[in-house]
Amino acid sequence: MDPSAPVLFAFQSSRPWAERVAARLDLPLAPLEERDFEDGEHKTRPLASVRGRDVFVLHAMHGCGPQGVNDRLCRLLFFIGALKDAAAASVTAVVPYLAYARKDRKTKARDPVTTRYVAALFEAVGTDRVVALDVHNLAAYQNAFRCRSEHLEASHLFASHFAGLVGGNPVAVVSPDAGGIKRAERFREVLAATLGRPVAAAFAEKHRSEGVLTGELVVGDVQGHHAIILDDLIATGGTLARTARACVELGATRVDAAATHGLFVGDAPRVLADDALAGIVVTDSVPPDRLAAGPARDKLTVLPTDGLVAEAIRRIHAGGSLVELLGNP
Repeated sequence: MDPSAPVLFAFQSSRPWAERVAARLDLPLAPLEERDFEDGEHKTRPLASVRGRDVFVLHAMHGCGPQGVNDRLCRLLFFIGALKDAAAASVTAVVPYLAYARKDRKTKARDPVTTRYVAALFEAVGTDRVVALDVHNLAAYQNAFRCRSEHLEASHLFASHFAGLVGGNPVAVVSPDAGGIKRAERFREVLAATLGRPVAAAFAEKHRSEGVLTGELVVGDVQGHHAIILDDLIATGGTLARTARACVELGATRVDAAATHGLFVGDAPRVLADDALAGIVVTDSVPPDRLAAGPARDKLTVLPTDGLVAEAIRRIHAGGSLVELLGNP
């Protein structure tokens, strides 16, 4: 192995996606041992020397199957600690989906700010850098970490996809809530630059308290437009389906939903089968395994992120800029 090349590791649970990233870099995934004990504890260690090397650990933090979110987080933290103890020059956690990023502020008395606590855990084991894709709140993510934090965006992936879908029809980008306006505006700018023509903007009213959604108002003109609802993730799908119905009632000719992370939990298969939603687009940051065969799955398009992530790793290792990678509309 070239001693100047980065060393890539991935746990078995993230291996299919990590193998695609590694192939883009023309590098192998380094071997590691994963061992589970009868009482639920586990041990993971590198089986290749990392002394003096730049190490990247590729690991999605969504819960799936026997490994919940907390288990995946602990495995990653313990492995990073082991890499630092093995004298790695630097360790970068590449986490396309960063768990606990949604709880980034106090919304009720004595609420936890879990994003900050997770950041402290990464720092405690010696993580040098965290790379995430489309976190829930970029400002909170950047402020939570004291180690270096890099942020990748799927906006160009979505823009390329929809540029071939909307044709010459008027287009409107819709944020499903006021908190996502900046994210939607960024995508609107990228899409407008890709299409070479103006793209309208709108946002929906949403209030959430103890899991209950309220609010029906849509601000902005979607009548006669192909509406694209843009969010960071899909959980149960309730927010997207509700916004899609509102857009249809206001005269949108077609409504698609785009979100970077497709979690598809709870009643998502039924909710997302709503006829108001013509299509659903996500990235492969989370495997869409929870969305079983049926009407909702038939609408689904999954965009690959391996090229974006591989280029980010290449630039980080070479000391390059990610600003140029993300580009400006």
